[in-house]
Formats: sequence, structure tokens, C-alpha cells
Amino acid sequence: MNRLAGKVALITGAGRGIGAAIAHAFAREGAAVVLAELDLETAQRTAREIEAAVVDANRGTSDTSGGSGGSGGSAARVLAVRTDVTQSASVQHAVDEAQRAFGPLDVLVNNAGINVFCDPLTMTDDDWRRCFAVDLDGVWNGCRAALPGMVERGRGSIVNIASTHSFKIIPGCFPYPVAKHGVIGLTRALGIEYAPRHVRVNAIAPGYIETQLTRDWWDNQPDPAAAQQATLDLQPMKRIGRPDEVAMTAVFLASDEAPFINASCITVDGGRSALYHD
Repeated sequence: MNRLAGKVALITGAGRGIGAAIAHAFAREGAAVVLAELDLETAQRTAREIEAAVVDANRGTSDTSGGSGGSGGSAARVLAVRTDVTQSASVQHAVDEAQRAFGPLDVLVNNAGINVFCDPLTMTDDDWRRCFAVDLDGVWNGCRAALPGMVERGRGSIVNIASTHSFKIIPGCFPYPVAKHGVIGLTRALGIEYAPRHVRVNAIAPGYIETQLTRDWWDNQPDPAAAQQATLDLQPMKRIGRPDEVAMTAVFLASDEAPFINASCITVDGGRSALYHD
């Protein structure tokens, strides 16, 4: 329960789904957590849930051992900040608020993202710009805001949430995989650029994960139950992943347990991307 003790972490898109799971996991492991989210109400609700969970965990630890709990106190250190990752000034504001509240930033998780799936020849210019503004520019905006402090202090970990779309193509999903390929390139380039300053930049590529976006996609199909079963049938493990399974990979990369992992991508997809064909 102390793998991130003393660290300050900022997570974009942390109001729900994978981002919320990462925020919960980081707080359980002792980090001060900043939820940088476009929907402030959602972020505040998740922040309250984190606070309650940490208090309950600490109470249980105190009851059994007399200690103070895994996060080193009776309450979580958590802050919600409205953040538009497409705007560099907004991301810089979130980093500034994090440092004002908790001190220098140790960990950045660029999680915010949107699905934009179009036919390439009928896609509008706005569709293209919307996809890249969030899914690639948003990652760069986070890195650009966090890196100066990390480089100056000679330590830090950036974790970019990419996708198996970063190296596999599903027809009908353009231009989303183009942006996600860019996230891997950005991860590798920055990881090599700042390795001499002991700042690590890595990525996680989730496959099918049971988030609200996944459930919404199933529900929008003519036969939601059949669509869900078809997805499950494609998976080697006959299930899809859980947000907390991605979150614990992020904990590992953010922690001091991964000091020599840099400019790399860890795939979390139950083996799906290793299949040659179905």
C-alpha cells in the first residue's frame, strides 16, 4: 500500500473509466492525486469516492494493526481541476495547481482520449482535428507542461495511455489509430530525449476494456447482447479487461519498481493482439 508513497501524480481524463481507476489505485498506493478532467463535476465525484475509500482503508488498517494506513494519514490527498487537454494553458494550469497543492509533480498520466471513427474519404476536417486535438496534442500538452519541472529535478515518470490501435488496424476506425500510433512515437522520442535526466516516458496499450465507452458501443448496436458476446468471443481469455487491471500497470510504471523501463509500451489486452487470425 506504499508503492507511490510521497509522490504527486496528475492524471488527465480521471473522472471515469480507466482514468478514475488509475486515480483510485494511485491514492491507495499513497500518492497525492490530481484529477485533471474536462467535466469538473465528474472529477469531483470521483475525488469524493477516493477520499471515502482511503478513509475506510485507513480505518480498517488502524483497527487491525494500530497503524495509520497505507497512504500515511487519515485522509486522501486528492484534488479535482477542470482541464481541457486540447488547450496548453489549461494543462499548464492543472500542473500549477497540483504543485501549489501538493508540491513538485513526480508522475503524469496522459489518459484523456476520445474515439473518432470515420470513413477516411467522408471524414470532415473537424473530425480529423477533434481526434488529434485530444488523442495526440493532448498528450503532448501534458508532457510539455510536466517535463520542465521533472527535468530540473532530475526525476519523473510519464505514462501515456495509448491503445492496441497504436499497432493494430481495425477497418472503420480511422483516424483514431493514426493518432494512437503518434502517441507511441511521442513516447519513444521523449523517453530517449530525457533519459539522461532520469525522466522516464512509457506507454500502456489497453485492448478491449470494460469502460462506459465500451458499454455505450454495445448498447448502440442493433442487438447489444450479441455485440457483447461477439466481442468476448474474440478474446483469448473469453473476457475483456477491467479498468483496474490497466491501473495497476500504471502503478508499476509510475513507481520506483520500474527504474530501467523507458521509451517502452506495455500491452494489456489478454493476448488478443498476439493472434494471427480468429
